[in-house]
Amino acid sequence: MQSRSTSRKSRIRAWSAVDAAIAAGAKNYQRSHLRRLMPVGPDELGESGGPQATNSLLLKIGRALRGERARGSAGHWTYDINRHMALAQAYVAESHRLRREGGADAKPSAQPG
Repeated sequence: MQSRSTSRKSRIRAWSAVDAAIAAGAKNYQRSHLRRLMPVGPDELGESGGPQATNSLLLKIGRALRGERARGSAGHWTYDINRHMALAQAYVAESHRLRREGGADAKPSAQPG
């Protein structure tokens, strides 16, 4: 039987690995990949929309991420961990883009994961 400290250390290492994978994926993120994850139109994927378009896309990704998280928590058969990770990476990348663009709401409204 594992001691509490060993179990806690294992959880911390696991979360650190997940955070590292999300950060690495966010660096390689391209908006065009969103079409495989969720329904988005070409007008939403364009680079010319500015902070409002990025904020709108960020909210849409956040909704999809919450839905995927709910499916995972419920143990639903349609849950896909790869989709969950990709949505989290997209969320982090878009929130960084919003900060760079200087959007009014540069602080994301929900946490990825």
